[in-house]
Amino acid sequence: MAAFAVAAYITGAYWFTSSTSFANPAVTLARAATNTFAGVRPADVPGFLAGQAIGALAATALFRWLAPPTVAEVTPEILTRHSPPEASP
Repeated sequence: MAAFAVAAYITGAYWFTSSTSFANPAVTLARAATNTFAGVRPADVPGFLAGQAIGALAATALFRWLAPPTVAEVTPEILTRHSPPEASP
């Protein structure tokens, strides 16, 4: 479901805005260096980059909240530690 939502978002941003969805900071910087109708004014780049950083931090926080802890964090005593194999002469 998430894949379809992302695809719909990118498609909508591409067809219905001149910005074509700057989800990648590299694209923002590249568009700032162009002189086309879909480019970004250099004065607007810090706002785009700040929005992308805030979005990345929000997504990370949401993922950490949604993701369950690993087995090692919950019950470390069930894991067996193995020593590395000894080198043969």
